[in-house]
Amino acid sequence: MSGDSDCTRTSPSAGSPSDPEALPDRPQYVCSLSADLVTKAREELQEKPEWRLRDVQALRDMVCKDYPSLGTCLDDAFLLRFLRARKFDYDRALQLLVNYHSCRRSWPEVFNNLKPSAIKPVLESGFVTVLPRLDPEGRHVVCIRPDRWTPSHYPITENIRAIYLTLEKLIQSEETQVNGIVILADYKGVSLSKASHFGPFVAKKVIGILQDGFPIRIKAVNIINEPRIFKGIFAIIKPFLKEKIANRFFLHGSDLNSLHQNIPPVILPEEYGGTAGKLDISAWNELLLASEEDFLHDFSQLVLPCDSSPHDMPVSGDADEKQCDDSLRGMKPQLYYCY
Repeated sequence: MSGDSDCTRTSPSAGSPSDPEALPDRPQYVCSLSADLVTKAREELQEKPEWRLRDVQALRDMVCKDYPSLGTCLDDAFLLRFLRARKFDYDRALQLLVNYHSCRRSWPEVFNNLKPSAIKPVLESGFVTVLPRLDPEGRHVVCIRPDRWTPSHYPITENIRAIYLTLEKLIQSEETQVNGIVILADYKGVSLSKASHFGPFVAKKVIGILQDGFPIRIKAVNIINEPRIFKGIFAIIKPFLKEKIANRFFLHGSDLNSLHQNIPPVILPEEYGGTAGKLDISAWNELLLASEEDFLHDFSQLVLPCDSSPHDMPVSGDADEKQCDDSLRGMKPQLYYCY
C-alpha cells in the first residue's frame, strides 16, 4: 500500500463523495459498543456517536495534509483507536498516530517479522498472558511474569515483541479501547542478572511506546512480589514516566490482600490468592497464534515508504541513545546497591 496514493484518494479535493472512483474501498465502520459503553465513551472520552465519523474524517484529512507519506491504514476503525486514546483531541490523536509509526520504524529488533508464530517460545514460557475474566470495570488484565524468562534462550526484545502483540490483539476490541487495561506484573525471582538487561535504553523505548506510541489506556500497573532489586528497576523507569502514569503504579510486595484491593480474587488465579483456578496460559496463546493471518494483513497496511522525510516521520536520534547509555552507567551502581 502506498501512503501517498491512499491519501490522494481520500483527500476532499480528489473528488466528491458521490464519485465512487474517488473513494477507497474500505470496510464500513459499525459500532459494536453496548449502550452503557457508548455513554461511558461520551462521558470519559468526549466521543459523540453523531459526530464520530466526522471526527474520523477530520483526522484522516490531517494525516493526508501533514503526513502524506506516513504509510498508515486510514480505515475508520483503525483511526478511531487513536481518537479514543486521546479523547478525540485531533492534534494529540495525530501525534499519537505519528509516534506509533515512528516507534515501529526506529526499533527493528522488535518490529521486524512481528507475528505470533515468531514469538511462540515466549508465549509457551508464560512470560505474558491475559487472564480469562474481565475486572469489574470491564478491563482485561495482562499478566507479566519476568521469572519465566531465561536470558540465555532469547534476548529481552523477544519479550517486548510478545507484549506488543498482546496489546495489538487487545486493542482490536472497541470495549478495550473505551475501558482500557490493567497490568499485573509478578517480579518473584527476578535477579540482578535479569534486571541488568532492562537498562535505560530499553526502558525509554518501552515507556515511550506505552505512553506516547500506542493507542491503549493503561489504567493501573500492579506490581507484586517485587524484590529489593526492583527499587533500582523503578529508579530507571520513573524518569521516563509521566506523573499520571506514575500515580497508577501500585507496589504490593507479597501482600495479596493489598493486591485484592485493586483486582478482586474472583478473577485472579490461585497463584495470586484468587478463586479462578490455576493460571492457564493455553487459551490466550491459542487465540493469539490463531490470529496470525489477521496480523499479517493488518501490518501489511502499515508500510513506511522509502521516500518519507524527517517531517513525515520523526525518529529518535543518536543523542537519545547516548543519553540512555550514560544513564545506564550511572544506574548500574544503584542496581548493585539495591541488590
